[in-house]
Amino acid sequence: MFRSIKNLVWVFDAEWIPDPQAGRTLYGLASDLDDRSVMQEMWRRNGATEEDPTPYLKTVMCRLVSIAMVQRQSHRDGRVQLRLLTLPKTEVGRITDVGERNLVETFLGALGDRQPQLVGFNSLGADLRILVQRGIIHGLHLPNFARRPNKPWEGVDYFVKGGEWHVDLKDHAAPGWGPGTPSLHELAVLSGIPGKMETHGQDVPQLWLEGKLDAIIAYNEFDALTTYLIWLRMCHLIGLFDQTQYDEEQERVRALIREEASGKPHLLNYLSEWNRLSQQGDRVGRA
Repeated sequence: MFRSIKNLVWVFDAEWIPDPQAGRTLYGLASDLDDRSVMQEMWRRNGATEEDPTPYLKTVMCRLVSIAMVQRQSHRDGRVQLRLLTLPKTEVGRITDVGERNLVETFLGALGDRQPQLVGFNSLGADLRILVQRGIIHGLHLPNFARRPNKPWEGVDYFVKGGEWHVDLKDHAAPGWGPGTPSLHELAVLSGIPGKMETHGQDVPQLWLEGKLDAIIAYNEFDALTTYLIWLRMCHLIGLFDQTQYDEEQERVRALIREEASGKPHLLNYLSEWNRLSQQGDRVGRA
């Protein structure tokens, strides 16, 4: 298990879709073939079946469309501040800077400059991997992010498995993959935390094709909040928070959601589901 909570923590989640341009390039498809048809051909060439029409594609063949994170900052005076941050940015109800290059460069650049403790779920195996791969494809220059110490304990290292600077919750909950490995949804819902609600991962490409980036961002924010709440629960499990501190941390998340909901009303659905699952968990615990 991980052993520490740094003063600055980023608990993040990323969403991606099959990259139509990658499909056209890799498979020599006609440039005027529409994006939907290109995606379907990419899935077909990668083992699509009736039972699984949209198989998982190599991340290098996919395009990042959204990154969301909960930032926890502990100040010297003891204050703890939470923020919900999302790329692409939303300004006055309008989504800006939707290009993938800007998204990857902004996130990895800030990661290298600010050096937070990074937390995710399958982030070593997927989220960080696609960020690096797409950064290579876009020809980005990010030396601060990529710099590694000679030994993991001598500095910030986001690539070492089991390190303190990149905590992959999946690896701590169930190392490896297999039939016994819980999904984020399963681990969350059974812990009284919202998992997948109306939207699921396989819905993201269709939402993108329909131009519903706002729905993808909302789904991404839900997953980031869920990952954060799982992280809090694991911190409590291993003794980094006692019961009083754990209750305070959860209340901070509720306050964050209520504050952000003025501009993001979809967050109220998350809060409602969290309340429902929490009450259900209380009943189970008394049984």
